[in-house]
Amino acid sequence: MSNNFFRKKSIDLIMRDRKAGFSDAEHESAGLNRVLKVKDLTLMGIAAVIGAGIFSTIGNASFQGGPGVSILFVITAVTCGFSALCYAEFASRIPVSGSAYTYAYASFGELIAWIIGWDLLMEYAIGNIAVAISWSEYFTNLLEGFNIHIPAYLTMDYLTALRAHEELSALGGAGGTAATAKLSYAAQAWATAPGSGNFKLIADIPALGIVFLITWLVFIGIKETKKATNAMVILKVAVVIGVIAIGFFYVNPANWDPFLPNGFSGMMKGVSGVFFAYIGFDAISTTAEECENPRRDLPKGMIYSLIICTVLYILIALVLTGMVNYTELQVEDPLAFVFKRIGLNGISYVISISAVIATASVLLIFQMGQPRIWMSMSRDGLLPKRFSSIHPKYKTPGFATIVTGFVVAIPALFMNLTEVTDLTSIGTLFAFVLVCGGVLLLPKENIDESNKKRFRIPYVNSKFIIPALFITGLVFFWNPILSLMDYQGDWHNYKDKLPYFLFIIAAGIMAVLSFRKNLSLIPVLGLLSCLYLMTELGYTNWLRFLIWLALGLIIYFSYGYHKSKLNTKE
Repeated sequence: MSNNFFRKKSIDLIMRDRKAGFSDAEHESAGLNRVLKVKDLTLMGIAAVIGAGIFSTIGNASFQGGPGVSILFVITAVTCGFSALCYAEFASRIPVSGSAYTYAYASFGELIAWIIGWDLLMEYAIGNIAVAISWSEYFTNLLEGFNIHIPAYLTMDYLTALRAHEELSALGGAGGTAATAKLSYAAQAWATAPGSGNFKLIADIPALGIVFLITWLVFIGIKETKKATNAMVILKVAVVIGVIAIGFFYVNPANWDPFLPNGFSGMMKGVSGVFFAYIGFDAISTTAEECENPRRDLPKGMIYSLIICTVLYILIALVLTGMVNYTELQVEDPLAFVFKRIGLNGISYVISISAVIATASVLLIFQMGQPRIWMSMSRDGLLPKRFSSIHPKYKTPGFATIVTGFVVAIPALFMNLTEVTDLTSIGTLFAFVLVCGGVLLLPKENIDESNKKRFRIPYVNSKFIIPALFITGLVFFWNPILSLMDYQGDWHNYKDKLPYFLFIIAAGIMAVLSFRKNLSLIPVLGLLSCLYLMTELGYTNWLRFLIWLALGLIIYFSYGYHKSKLNTKE
């Protein structure tokens, strides 16, 4: 048995293994349904990107960065654009399910492929849990508008209610102010919940319900998922465009001054919420085996959806910060809030309905993506074979879809995930780093009539550009760089500097490699920009992420390494 943890799967082997388990005659009937076109992929990308970000996290990002948060959307879009081009390159060469996991298997080898697959499981699962809880909040508020009241203890998690009860008790029961209104509601859940002592029946039932409903929809087929997605996207994009058009007439340019009230660093504090809005286009690549022409359509779907969503996000950010002062936007429902603020309650209510639909469509796309990654890992032997089984009637990865439903629904019922966007964002950025790096390791391909129309990243030699950018950065930021190395015996402050220090080292290494190896510019820029955004997420999130990866490595070395098909072939 070989101890080669970096054994790779060639692209030819990946394509052959996709058909493993089926004869030539029965493969088309036993495999996944190929029904997705460019329009469907573009709408799926929009469905995943225009969701919790534009209806929720954009408010806090605007509060942190002011009107200048629109610049952050541009920075994030450019970063995602580099990554999207790298995804498109991979998708056109390896048109199978599995996303970054499969791409890493072909470029880095099995160990890194497992790490990125494990990372994607965290990204999709925790992201789905967060979206389910967010949907529950929107749905509960919407029902309140119809005078339908769900008991508070059935709309939140146990820890939130317990902590609110303890905090309000410490305040002597004083409530009624704006600062304590939400605290009082959570404390009410604790007070009214059935049970005794610290044993209380408190759970987020709407979150559980929406996960099971979406899982059922994903389970019964890609055609049904496509129809539901397209309908929801058309509705919510129409609402977003309406918000921009109507809000434009209520913009007060004085609210845009100052444009960056908290400077560049203040703007970058919103990077987690802003980037969380963009992670959806990754899910498009998991549908490769359900595309009619994945080599042509996947790249187009990714790029089109990214461009459309970026334009909408920038316009929404400018309209929101123009309608009200940025200091008022630290709310959960910023779009509905600004129209209430100017007295247009009817429009605010329409936005609330759209928010329920928007977050449901995000959950739909994420629930579709995760089972297909499990399916790919199972095909390679790294997970039990059952995860790669295709339902004979619905042509979906049935068992993996059901497991995904429970993995998301049960935690959404009980968990408190106030920092979930940070953890999801760092996992996604890590995936993007490996995809960009993987493109640099792909073997060169001979161009002939069979593949000359395939998407390729335009080659620009980074030999002098990356070293020049690195040296320029050192010159302009020398004093801040020195401060990173200034320990002064204060570990609490120093540990948050470590991610920046690691980025400088990585940038230096890439500058040397670019000069020596004539690397392609776009993947290098994508890798470095994603690494930089990771530094903005702080030491604590890095630590939690590394703990999750360590757990995954234990599973790999105890099961996946020995069961790997590459291991048995050796």
